[in-house]
Order: sequence, then structure tokens, then C-alpha cells
Amino acid sequence: MLYQAYQLHSDMSAPLRLMAQLGSSALGFTQGDAGELRKMSAAMDVFSRMRLTHSRPDYGILSAGVAPDTVPVLEEVVMDLPFGRLLHFKKSLGAALENQPKVLLVAPLSGHFATLLRETVRTLLQDHDVFITDWHNARDVPLAQGGFSLDDYIDHMIGFIERIGAGTHVVAVCQPCVAALAATAIMAEDDNPCQPRSLTLMAGPVDCRVNPTGVNELATSKPIEWFEKNLISRVPLPHAGFMRRVYPGFVQLSAFLSMNVDRHKQAFKDLYQHLVDGEQDKAHSIKTFYDEYLAVNDLPAEFYLETIAKVFQTYDLAKGELMYRGRLVDTKAIRRTALMTVEGERDDICSVGQTVAAQDLCSSIRPYLKNHHVQTGVGHYGVFSGRKWNQQIYPRVRDSIHASNG
Repeated sequence: MLYQAYQLHSDMSAPLRLMAQLGSSALGFTQGDAGELRKMSAAMDVFSRMRLTHSRPDYGILSAGVAPDTVPVLEEVVMDLPFGRLLHFKKSLGAALENQPKVLLVAPLSGHFATLLRETVRTLLQDHDVFITDWHNARDVPLAQGGFSLDDYIDHMIGFIERIGAGTHVVAVCQPCVAALAATAIMAEDDNPCQPRSLTLMAGPVDCRVNPTGVNELATSKPIEWFEKNLISRVPLPHAGFMRRVYPGFVQLSAFLSMNVDRHKQAFKDLYQHLVDGEQDKAHSIKTFYDEYLAVNDLPAEFYLETIAKVFQTYDLAKGELMYRGRLVDTKAIRRTALMTVEGERDDICSVGQTVAAQDLCSSIRPYLKNHHVQTGVGHYGVFSGRKWNQQIYPRVRDSIHASNG
């Protein structure tokens, strides 16, 4: 009933938000307009934006800075599967681009779309040939397509890496660090010729027993049956995934918002004031952020519940007990893949120590193929976006990838 109630509320409020959007546009103002009209227009604009959307925003990456030039970028779908696709940010051909390392950026399937990593992609494109796991909204996947589990996620990763080909470098951000490590281990044990040349794990929950955060404590505060009973819903009409069991993206977003309620309230107050004051650049920055942040992506119930159980409750990979398709995942099988782990000092989602745990799990990798970096002064999102990502973290990631590309 949870999803049905949400859909009903969304349907009923949509006309009001549309009217507010049209009203704000109709009132359009300039610096010389009356103050009351300006305030009315700003209030309507803010109200119209306080809503969730369920479609992937555009990446908006039309070009990439490749020293000393800027080259055009086109989005190319390399593989398209029911629950996700392999997307290639294809740069125009040139001698300088032919030898750039191929990088698969593995995006989280945790309530937002892969476009949350837009800035990560844009930065990587400077020196790499970039692909991304572009996950679909589960509510748009017909029930006839079957389920999607953690094993299926790992299958997708292996299939994507094989499609890109030998010499691929994998960069996983947050939640998929566990799946990326498992996929690499499976490929190594099978002596797969396409096993990653390097694996970079950024702010991921490899071992949640280390320095537990509020997120970790919430995951262990209830049995898995509670999560299934209270957080899983069936997709209502009129969506293509009608009757599919999902963990709704709006529920996940509510959890994220509750962690920083005051900050988000202040952001919308600031947006209103910037609009009233005619500070369009500052208003645009807030609008852009929330257009992305409020675009939510439903998770398949199987994948969500298995992630909660195996990653956050029983720590299967960290304890050497993770099973994949009936076989034990052996991280010690990884020998030829270079490993880099990155953590943020102020990360309140995946705290310091949880990602670097992968270094001990991969005991067969020689020390000179391992790197670890803790970035001071950043939280979770600062690990893969923002000034310190661009200026301090990315150069180390780039150097690690290029050093192992030979």
C-alpha cells in the first residue's frame, strides 16, 4: 500500500505543481519588477521544484577537455539489458585518444540514477576512454523480465567488462564496491582474459564492521524480515513494471534527507532568496543539484534485500563467505589486478576503514600494485565530486590507472 499511497499523492499534487510552474514562468521578472511579484514568482518556482521525478536526467556531457584541445563526446549504448545498459562516452577519434585507458565506472544502484556521477565521468574523460553502468528504473521493467539479484549485478559487471575487452580498468563508487571486488575475484579465478587491469574502490562498504556509521547501525537494527515487510512495495499502475516488488527510490531518498534535514531546508530557503534577489547563477546551482538529487530510481527487491543482508548484516565478503552462483568468492584469487582504495575523512555513509579493508582481503596482490588514499576534509560525495576530487583525488586515481596500463 505504501507505493499506491505515494502514487495517489503524486497524481493529486501534480496539477498544483504544474500550475505553480506555469505561474512562475508567466510572472517572469527582471531587476526592475515590483518586489511582491518577484516574491510570488520565486515562491511558485520553489514549490514547483519540491517534487520527485522518476526518469534519468541527461548527462549533458557534450565535450571533454583533452589537453591541449576539447573534443566532442557522444553517448553510445554498447549493451542494453532489461535492468541496465553499458553506456560509452565516445570521443572523436584522434592519435592522442587511441591509447587512453578504458575505464568502466560502476555506478551505485541505491536510489539515484547513474547521472549522480556526471562530474566523475567528466573528470575521467580528460585522460580515459569512459564507460558507465547506466541502471534502469526497476518500476519501468516489466515483470516478465524476471528478477534482479546481487548475483545478477555481478553478472552484468562481468558481461560489461568482457564487452569492453581486455585491459579494462574498473572504478567502483560506493555500494557496488562489493560487487566489483567479487566480479574481479570470479574473473581472476576463472583466468578470464578480460579480468580488470586495475580496480579502484571509492568509499564503498567492503567491511561494515569497521567504524560503523548511522547507516550501518540502521541496517543491523532490524532483522531482514522487517525490511522486507516494511520497505518493499509492488509497483502500481500505470507503470510498465506493474506488480514488480521494489524498494522505492522515494523511501531511500527520505532516508538520505532525514540525515541532513536542516541543510536541505536551508537550501530551499536560499533558493527562494536568490530568486527574489535576482541572483540567477546562485539559484541555478541549487536547482541543478536538486534536479539530480530528487530524481529517484527504484531498486529491485531481490537486489536490495540481498545487499542489506549480505553486505550490511552478515558481512559475507569481508568474512570470506560470499557465494556467487553456488561458488565461494575467493578474493585471494586476484593477483594481476592493481588495487586502489579511496576514502573520505568525514564520510558518514562509508567511514574510514571500511573500503581499505579490501587491501587485506586481496592478499595475493603484490604490495607494489596496491595504493590507498584518505582524503582529508571531505564527506561521502566529496570523494567523487567537487574541488578536492578534481584537484587531489583524481590525479592519484589517474596515476594509479596509467601506471598499471602497460
